Amino acid sequence: MTTCRWARSSAIPTAPAAPERHRRKLRAWESRNNTGRLVRKQTGTRVGETTIPAAITLHEGDFGSKAVIVLRVFKTLSVDSDLAFTVVERPAIGSVLVLDRPGDEAELVHVAANRQAADEWLSRNGYPNAMLREVTADEAAADQVEGRAA
Repeated sequence: MTTCRWARSSAIPTAPAAPERHRRKLRAWESRNNTGRLVRKQTGTRVGETTIPAAITLHEGDFGSKAVIVLRVFKTLSVDSDLAFTVVERPAIGSVLVLDRPGDEAELVHVAANRQAADEWLSRNGYPNAMLREVTADEAAADQVEGRAA
């Protein structure tokens, strides 16, 4: 799973953001032009006669107060959508990805600077089936050479 933050914008050249006072227009603009951290990739499947295309899930942000998260915002988008995705940032080599479970259905829950920081984070946040994966130089190079996307 390649993890990074993604900027998304429509395939049509984007207009500048609406002013803050135009809340509806600004929210509509943000739904097509925003950033988020890639937390999950899902392969396309076929259920009976229905084909479900591959999709990615982006974590757009957390809302709350005084270090208590009340709401987490995720957006799942089909890779067939008309949006264009651009890698804004990749995890640093040596950082550790904390995935909620092993396997293809894993979801990224945290990116730690190193193994010790990942272990400390896990001790404070209960993910009993968590899997840790270090970002290697080989993985980072393969992503750039192969031009991997969602």
